[in-house]
Amino acid sequence: MLPTDNQANISSDTLTVLPTEGEFVYPSKYQQQDSGANIWIKSILSLAIYLVFGFYIFPSYKILLLITIIVIIHELGHFIAMKSFGYKDLGMFFIPLLGAYVSGKKREVSQKESAIILLAGPLPGIIIGILFFYLYQNNPNGAISGIYYYYISLLFVLLNLFNLLPIYPLDGGQLLSRVFFDEDDRLRWLIIFISVALLSWVVWKLKNPVLFAFPALLLLRMFGDNKLTSLEKKVEEAGINTDLEYDELPDKDYWAIRKFVIEEIASFRNVQQAPPFEYSNKEDKIMNTIQSILHRHLIQDISVVGKIFILLIWAASIIAPWLIGMNMNFFNQLGF
Repeated sequence: MLPTDNQANISSDTLTVLPTEGEFVYPSKYQQQDSGANIWIKSILSLAIYLVFGFYIFPSYKILLLITIIVIIHELGHFIAMKSFGYKDLGMFFIPLLGAYVSGKKREVSQKESAIILLAGPLPGIIIGILFFYLYQNNPNGAISGIYYYYISLLFVLLNLFNLLPIYPLDGGQLLSRVFFDEDDRLRWLIIFISVALLSWVVWKLKNPVLFAFPALLLLRMFGDNKLTSLEKKVEEAGINTDLEYDELPDKDYWAIRKFVIEEIASFRNVQQAPPFEYSNKEDKIMNTIQSILHRHLIQDISVVGKIFILLIWAASIIAPWLIGMNMNFFNQLGF
């Protein structure tokens, strides 16, 4: 039975509810401490892990550093665009063997903003690659730290071109979903299934079974998203309003949603449900899960003409390397 109180004493480890007279007042929902500093610490740590793994995989530390610079430039494009559109809690995280991603929070996201953010990653890298290709044509023996301009241009173009493929969750796949399909669930699942099939085919062409981890991870992400969708429906069926910001979420609803999260997400099954109202050592992850349940608004603000324009930019970015005469042997090896 819940005690009655109108006051809560909160420590960093536990919540102690002080019984007083009056109606029951729920303890405050969890607030991440120094989230900005924590995000950048995690970003730097992820970069260090990325470099350690890469050191044992790439034949040359120079190639590793070049690829890392290309990835950072790509993600900085996303980061700057998201920052300019008012995203909060921005961070850049590196994943060994997979690359990196930029995370951020915003309640209302427009299609125009999404298109700019998604294109801001690969387009600068392709442009830089093309510039190095012209440098190579003017000076075939030109190099930086022993890496020829030609190989620098090829790596810039290939890595960013790959991200423009219409495969989820690559930038091209997300662009297709956000701008053209209005985030319709059925179409999103179809895109993911097609993406898994395409990635599996590419891995088969490369004849490297280890790379089947990529489509496998995509399937795991799909099942995780499906679990969140199911959890969101249960929360809504309980009469809890999820159409708001986390800061607007009442304390009572936080603890109610937290109960559903603990019951439905396997990794939280060992967390004790409230009452007693105590924070878990997994509370950061629980809070992030609750935030992901709260609705984001996608503003439909791109006309048919705008969609055609974005499609032309996307197509021009993909065919540009061939138009200027770059030798794309990598794609020839895949049978394109």
